[in-house]
Amino acid sequence: MRIGELAKRSGTTPRLLRYYEEQGLIVSSRCGNGYRSYDEALVDRVAQIRGLLDAGLPTRIIRKILPCLNTPRVIHFADPTPEMIETLERERDRMTGHIEVMIRNRDAIAAYLETVLAADRRSRGPGVAGSQPVDDPW
Repeated sequence: MRIGELAKRSGTTPRLLRYYEEQGLIVSSRCGNGYRSYDEALVDRVAQIRGLLDAGLPTRIIRKILPCLNTPRVIHFADPTPEMIETLERERDRMTGHIEVMIRNRDAIAAYLETVLAADRRSRGPGVAGSQPVDDPW
């Protein structure tokens, strides 16, 4: 498939796909007219790359671990170097820190929302239909 079709099917842009190719994350072949041609399997691969990027992994790490992720739940990594192990541990710990912050933020928002909703319920009183605005605490 051509780059425009892959972009559309994977929810990205041709420019982003070219960047992924420059970074060694995906590979294309060239047609006789010089256009890039992409394998069907890259639709899923691009989604996987986007997920790893969204999780905070840099492209240099993604490039190294992508070959290990060819089969879901099966990871094969021949001869990991101490540097690779250290890098992956560091990235895992960094991501864990982000997750912990996000959980705290989610819990704070949930508590705030519950307070706002409780105030709204109290302001309506028992048996009063409709909602009345609550003063914005912001």
